Amino acid sequence: AGASIVQSTVGAVVKGQLAKGEAEKRIISKLKEHVIVFGYAHLGRYVAEKLQEMNIDYVVVTRDPRSHEDLLRRNIMTVLELETRPIDALKEAGINRAAMVVVSHEKDTDNMLIILSARKLRPDVRIVSVVHDPNLIETAKDAGADVVIPSSVTLGHLLAISAVTKDLVGVVFSEKIGTKEIAQFSLFKTSPLIGKEMQDVAKLALVIGVVRADAVAQDIFDAAFRIKEGDTIL
Repeated sequence: AGASIVQSTVGAVVKGQLAKGEAEKRIISKLKEHVIVFGYAHLGRYVAEKLQEMNIDYVVVTRDPRSHEDLLRRNIMTVLELETRPIDALKEAGINRAAMVVVSHEKDTDNMLIILSARKLRPDVRIVSVVHDPNLIETAKDAGADVVIPSSVTLGHLLAISAVTKDLVGVVFSEKIGTKEIAQFSLFKTSPLIGKEMQDVAKLALVIGVVRADAVAQDIFDAAFRIKEGDTIL
C-alpha cells in the first residue's frame, strides 16, 4: 500500500510537470518579438533577470534538466535543449517570431553552433553572443553574430579598474569604440561646476547622466538646466 501511494504521488508530480511543460509550449507558440536566451549559467541567468525587470518576453533554453524543472516551477518559459539538436530547440523557442537571440553558453564551441543554427533558420534575426576566448570574436561574427562580447576581456577590464578606483560604476562595451568605463563623482558646495550648464561640463568629460535627489534627471540637455550641489555626474 505504501509503495502504491508513493508511486501515485510520483506519477501525479510527473504528470503535473508534463502538463505544465505542454502549457509552456502552447504559450511560447504564441509569443512574438521575444528574446531567446541560450544558457542559464551565470551570464544567461543575469540576462533573463534583466529582461524580466524590463518586462520583455523571453524564453530560456537550457541543457540542464534540473534548471529546466526549476524554471518551470517558477513559471519562466523554458525549453530543454538536447546537446546535439540546437535547431529543434530554436524552433521550439519560437525562432521564426523572435526579435533576438542571446547566446551565453559556457563553452565557445556550443555558442558557435547556436549562432550558425540561428542564422540558418532566421537570416534577419539579431544575434548577440558571448565568447570566452577573445581570439574567437571574428569567428563568431563570421558565423553570423551581430554583436560579440568577449567576457574575459570585459570582466578583466572591470576588475582591473575597480582595483584602483572606487568611482567606477559600470563598463560600456562597443565594437566601434572599444571598452569604456563609467565613473561617478558627487559635487560639493566648493565645486566650480555648480551653476554651470551641461555644455560647460561636457568640455571636461563625456557626461551620460546626472543623478539628483536619488533619481536620474530627465532634463539635463535643457538650456535652463544647471548643476547643483549634491548632484552626482555619470
